[in-house]
Amino acid sequence: MRPIYTPSGKAKEYADLALNIYTGCPHRCFYCFAPGVLHRTREEFHSHVEPRRNIVEETRKQIEREGITGQTINLCFTCDPYPVGYDTSVTREIIKVLKESGNHVQILTKGDGSRDFDLLDGGDWYGITYTGAHYKQEPNAASTTTKISKIYEAKQLGIKTWVSFEPVINSDRVLDAISVYYDLFDKVKIGKLNYWPSDIDWAEFGRAAEALCQKLGLDYTIKQGLREEMEGKK
Repeated sequence: MRPIYTPSGKAKEYADLALNIYTGCPHRCFYCFAPGVLHRTREEFHSHVEPRRNIVEETRKQIEREGITGQTINLCFTCDPYPVGYDTSVTREIIKVLKESGNHVQILTKGDGSRDFDLLDGGDWYGITYTGAHYKQEPNAASTTTKISKIYEAKQLGIKTWVSFEPVINSDRVLDAISVYYDLFDKVKIGKLNYWPSDIDWAEFGRAAEALCQKLGLDYTIKQGLREEMEGKK
């Protein structure tokens, strides 16, 4: 087992290395891609959430065996490091192993990771996913208010902050969030909705988002899929 891996495809635009801690995610976002990637039914994926077997020990062994150090490792892609309503002490242990071996973490969550802020420093990233979706479309994820408040808390502690605006479900809400909260974000990544139909004009949204980020002086990345829409590529 090699818990730390090199992402491919769209995930590669987020991180050079990543680690997935749990077997599923309870947030039940309608657009979730992970069940298909993991060849599981959506119900199984959303209802069976537990740490991968021996994940902490296997991570420690891999780091020692491969000499992994000085890297920033994303937590997580096919699950959430802070699944709402579950014990996330394993996430804390994973962060300890990574930090003790001289690595940093880039957290991406729709939950609340503030319980582990004491482990993080200025070389780490704490990030949230914001899609602009209605709560019924992400029924078990933390509220927007909670997620933004944790970004604020991380920022005050000197932890670097970021937001993944992907997938985008409501483009107006995403643009509003950038306008209102931009001073809380050290970087943002902006994409589109993949694998599901949408009536959003992606080229128009992408251009508006980029212009807004430039106006506000934000460190931003337009994901490749959205960039292609903006440039008229299919």
